[in-house]
Amino acid sequence: MQHFIYTKHIGVMLFISGLLGGCASMFSHTPSDSAGLGSHRAPNINAPYNKPYKVRGITYYPLRSAAGYNEVGTASWYGSESGNRTAMGTRFIPHQLTAAHKTLPLPTRVRVTNLNNGRHVDVIVNDRGPFKKGRVIDLSHGAAKKIGLHGIARVKIEHLDDKISQK
Repeated sequence: MQHFIYTKHIGVMLFISGLLGGCASMFSHTPSDSAGLGSHRAPNINAPYNKPYKVRGITYYPLRSAAGYNEVGTASWYGSESGNRTAMGTRFIPHQLTAAHKTLPLPTRVRVTNLNNGRHVDVIVNDRGPFKKGRVIDLSHGAAKKIGLHGIARVKIEHLDDKISQK
């Protein structure tokens, strides 16, 4: 019994440290070297990465569906986490067209439009974050480059129906 309690505490501590580690390494399970762009699938709302989670004392509740999702807010980008695992367990590859969002179900396809220049990019949300106050989405470096995002920018985020092809 004592071994079980010890193992449980280790598991909880590893989970919490993973959450605090940042966007590209929050959860680890079934590793894959693909960002999931070519084989996008519908979100599994029962997957661990689509369950409520806590970061820095705030509990986030992932949406059960992204249907009809639209949001305007501040975007940033990330890329130094290359090779780390995303919340879905896939390897983060900065030049691929992916993103991190706090509550969209994973994976979800969204179009992100830079409101400063009108350029847009379609991405797969496969990670959690950003956890900096006032930011709504973190784009991979490749996605940020496509829309001319250097630093932060105001963006519009729209859920893409799976029938829409990526450009």
